[in-house]
Amino acid sequence: MLVHKLATFVKNASYSDLSDEAKKQLKIRLLDSLGTAIGAFEGPPVEAIREMLEDFGGSEMSTLIGGGKTTPDRAALYNSGLVRYLDFNDSYLAKGETCHPSDNIGSILAAGETTELSGKDFMTALAVAYQVQCRLSDEAPVRDKGFDHTTQGSYAVAAGVSKALGLDEEKTANAISIAGTALNALRVTRTGALSNWKGLAYPHTAFGGTHAAMLAKYGITGPPAVFEGNKGFMDSIAGQFSIDWQSEDLERVTDTIIKKYNAEIHSQSSIEGMIELKEKHGFSADEVDKIEIEIFDVAYHIIGGGEEGDKTIVRTKEEADHSLQYMVSAALLDGQVMPEQYEKDRIEADDIQALLKKVKVSPKQEYSDRFPDEMPTKIKVHLKNGKTHSLEKSDYEGFHTRPMSWETIIQKFEGLAEPYTTKELRNQIVDMVQHFEEYSVSDLMNLLSNIKKQQ
Repeated sequence: MLVHKLATFVKNASYSDLSDEAKKQLKIRLLDSLGTAIGAFEGPPVEAIREMLEDFGGSEMSTLIGGGKTTPDRAALYNSGLVRYLDFNDSYLAKGETCHPSDNIGSILAAGETTELSGKDFMTALAVAYQVQCRLSDEAPVRDKGFDHTTQGSYAVAAGVSKALGLDEEKTANAISIAGTALNALRVTRTGALSNWKGLAYPHTAFGGTHAAMLAKYGITGPPAVFEGNKGFMDSIAGQFSIDWQSEDLERVTDTIIKKYNAEIHSQSSIEGMIELKEKHGFSADEVDKIEIEIFDVAYHIIGGGEEGDKTIVRTKEEADHSLQYMVSAALLDGQVMPEQYEKDRIEADDIQALLKKVKVSPKQEYSDRFPDEMPTKIKVHLKNGKTHSLEKSDYEGFHTRPMSWETIIQKFEGLAEPYTTKELRNQIVDMVQHFEEYSVSDLMNLLSNIKKQQ
């Protein structure tokens, strides 16, 4: 059975299999994700989940960011919600799918704390989750079938958590098959009027995948033909595909990309381009008559007004960070796109609501052909005085062709974490992550328990 071949890959994965570059990139993504998590500490949806968990209680096994403990699956839900809420964590671009593999971090931390997981073994488990999710995104995309990218994530969470728990091959196979059978999510999460669920769909998968691994640990079995069986994943959703897990490595993390701006991943080069145009030519939003953006088809359909709805209707944070029209307007008006651009008053302000309606987005086949190896875009700004300014880009700082340095990642972490940490605590977190092979998951969670609003 295919699930057993995947389970063998998970069980055999070793820290020694990781290249030095993969180790570096795993640490960078851990720090990047901790920054996005800490920066989301007061996000209303995650505050609601925190209130729910406090009402529920539970065995104190896994630490919540900000203090307190609960069961591993509930900790996975909450901590993953923090990582995901700002929509500022990393991404992986496949031809037919886009996912955010750092969504797996909360689950592996929660499970790893229960086993006193070392930093080395954490990185191995995280690399496994990255590899599984990214390779399934490559070979078994589900977006065009009406399913969400969290569908492949269910296999990744279960694989990574199984590795963190030290499950044998049989129990790992059961964990993966339970999660893969149970957690097939609909793409309506990201179409039309967007809700809190856009940011919580993967945290829910994190909860479910962690729970599935725990069930398997205690002896619960799952459908062994989850991939190739009658009404299984291939038959019902993905269609036929092939991955030779025996020949897979743990290097896919090096192909993932990091967000420079607090915005949907496919918008990054357009936002950077708008800021560069404004800085070069010095025009203001009041001078703009029209903005034309040509972009690849995936971006057009997800954030430009194609298949997934009118992106000039922006009322909430969830709609704003999935509207290219809004994000480019914010970049022109404010010179940045960060969490403050998604505050209610900013979203509803007359200047940005008026400007976003002047942004016209269209797909360009040449750009679609170049994606995902590039993130091409062309921006043309028409001014009321008849002048035009244009710029074409193929990537942005954070794309795999222009990777972010440690210094830039630390700067991003500092900016997001500062309201909820002391300088001493930030320095301790950065140092621990940079040398995580010398520490344990429990060491890191002890630091993260000290997150709180600074006076």
